Amino acid sequence: MKKYLLAGYWLFLLIPALAQDTAFRNPALPVQQRVTDLLHRLTLEEKISLLGYNSRPVQRLGIPAYNWWNEALHGVARAGEATVFPQAIAMAATFNDGLLQEEANVISTEARAKYNLATAKDRRLQYMGLSFWSPNINIFRDPRWGRGQETYGEDPFLTATMGTAFIKGLQGNDGRYLKTSACAKHFAAHSGPEAGRHTFNAIVDEKDLRETYLYAFKHLVDAGVESVMCGYNRLNGEPCCTGPTLLQAILRNEWKFRGHVVTDCWALEDIWLRHKVLPNSIATAAAAIKAGVNLDCSNMLQDDVMKAIDQKLLTAEEVDSALAAILRTQVKLGFFDPRGSGPFDAYGADSVSNTYHRELARKAAVQSMVLLKNNAAAGQSKPLLPLSSSDYGAIMVAGPTAASLDALLGNYHGVSGKAVNFVEGITSAVGPGVRVEYDLGCDYSDTTHFGGIWAAGNADVTVAVIGYSAVYEGEEGDAFLAEGGGDRKSLRLPASHVAYIKALRKANKKPLIVVVTGGSAVDIAAIEPFADAIILAWYPGEQGGNALADIIFGKVSPAGRLPVTFYNTVNDLPDYSSYAAAGRTYRYFSGKVQYPFGYGLSYTKFQYEWVQQPSAIKSVKDTVRLSIKVNNIGNASGDEVVQVYVKYPDAQQRKPIKELRAFRRVSIERSGATVVQFAVPATELMKWDLQKHAWQLYNGNYSIVAGGSSVEEQLQATVKIGSR
Repeated sequence: MKKYLLAGYWLFLLIPALAQDTAFRNPALPVQQRVTDLLHRLTLEEKISLLGYNSRPVQRLGIPAYNWWNEALHGVARAGEATVFPQAIAMAATFNDGLLQEEANVISTEARAKYNLATAKDRRLQYMGLSFWSPNINIFRDPRWGRGQETYGEDPFLTATMGTAFIKGLQGNDGRYLKTSACAKHFAAHSGPEAGRHTFNAIVDEKDLRETYLYAFKHLVDAGVESVMCGYNRLNGEPCCTGPTLLQAILRNEWKFRGHVVTDCWALEDIWLRHKVLPNSIATAAAAIKAGVNLDCSNMLQDDVMKAIDQKLLTAEEVDSALAAILRTQVKLGFFDPRGSGPFDAYGADSVSNTYHRELARKAAVQSMVLLKNNAAAGQSKPLLPLSSSDYGAIMVAGPTAASLDALLGNYHGVSGKAVNFVEGITSAVGPGVRVEYDLGCDYSDTTHFGGIWAAGNADVTVAVIGYSAVYEGEEGDAFLAEGGGDRKSLRLPASHVAYIKALRKANKKPLIVVVTGGSAVDIAAIEPFADAIILAWYPGEQGGNALADIIFGKVSPAGRLPVTFYNTVNDLPDYSSYAAAGRTYRYFSGKVQYPFGYGLSYTKFQYEWVQQPSAIKSVKDTVRLSIKVNNIGNASGDEVVQVYVKYPDAQQRKPIKELRAFRRVSIERSGATVVQFAVPATELMKWDLQKHAWQLYNGNYSIVAGGSSVEEQLQATVKIGSR
């Protein structure tokens, strides 16, 4: 390990400015003192050169180049070997924030190891740094949005809880140092349409903005997220990266955010070239600095800030203020400390993609998969799943995503030599004594020519894996086969996939399990009549094949829950461009759905009973406390996701139908029980008052309901607030 830590150190020995009494290099000094010292040593030209994501070296001070652009959505991304965890939407389906925090802890460990190995060879590469532009905590308000797979779903509370867990894992708990820096993006009201994101103006009233779109950002700021990324779009006419409302009035002044703000990539160019709000790049650079931008994911600030100063649009003091925030982040990351002295400097190759990390990826994938249907197959008397491999001597695995690496990875992913696709996972699980066949089955366009039909008839059971990959839904440009510029135009599965499932069922009556990959809601009704069991696998990461086998063969009882509503059709929804909360998500949609938010089947059954009914509260300083005993009354051990929702009194303006306000994933042995305690602060019952422009706790009767989904209400109690 020492050879990695010492290699390249000669560079620093050659630079006299690196004496140990240089204040900004002294780890014993307070962060701000070190930042101030460095600011005093830098020339104005050098300061400006540090304001872009591709930060230039300051050789006379021994400061190497640094590339701020790094991604870690579900593993260190785009940087070579790394553990690939399930996509973010899949992690939301686990409803397990503790698991997500441990995943993020592993990601930051691998990031530190890769950074140490690269910088030991003086490689300062993009995607090999420590400043991660993750997580994406935008609200998945419409299933057409291709980037919804990057989020934690449609619910603000779930998003805030999972996002907070993720940043805590990334940033660590050292007290003095950041393990890595996290970034909450995209601030704010940024969730499609993807094709028009560089010109789009999201119109959102104050109530929806506060309760839906800013809720998670506020929680992550309170939790200490180091960075916030401003979005491409405008919000109520103001560009998110230069408007005064988001960055100054709310983020800095109201929320007291003290980290740094980074722009989305080339978002500043959009402001003058596409939004046409400002006349040119120089005016835009000045406006960004004044609004509170610290770091530019382009080169506009590096190119134009000096011109803005020359034109009296900016002052040198404003440049100092902007730069200070990103220097603080670098100090907290240990960038200016002696090599080998930091708490994370010993991580090396053995900290990347090791056995523990792979097992954690498998556990996460297992917990994310959602069982949507489990009926008895023809001639059977009990649900098809779980299978006993001893009962099935011949298995057919087929379908266009059954052996697809893309269907495991999703977008913003790393790469792994340990990836196990669905065919491989099932084959490994049953061993050499069971016959397993594989066929691609169909493609994404041909609705008449299929493979594997005859072979499926000769098998005892067929596992058909269909659905999407990240080239059919995702970010503009990356999802190059998406009809809607990254977005999906409908909820329909590819017509060829639906036709293939119908052909499989028509050809034989043998048991048929359908596995669906994807990052959003899809029309399951199109295939539901033809399948005996249906599993939503999302984009499950490198261990997706093993995880699917664990569920199919009963090693683990499924307990994933939907973090989004599965609608019948997008025609049931408001126009895609509307950012009003009305008519969207389980909070405001009152129509019939295919599967509700929080839904997921198990191999066992659970029954709830009150231990302590919700306590009464009198003011916003109080907390609603409740305890629930959860009994496993089925025939298998398994996990239950206990979900607690609130229904608001009539006095509350534009009240949602209900809202998630607590959840807990618990493991319970067969015939066992556990007691789950919840505490809901009264502040979580407050709503934004449009007349007062402030949060208010309304008087009236609040219903507290608990169950295994947003529509299952096993328990209900009333909490009265106020004199009425």
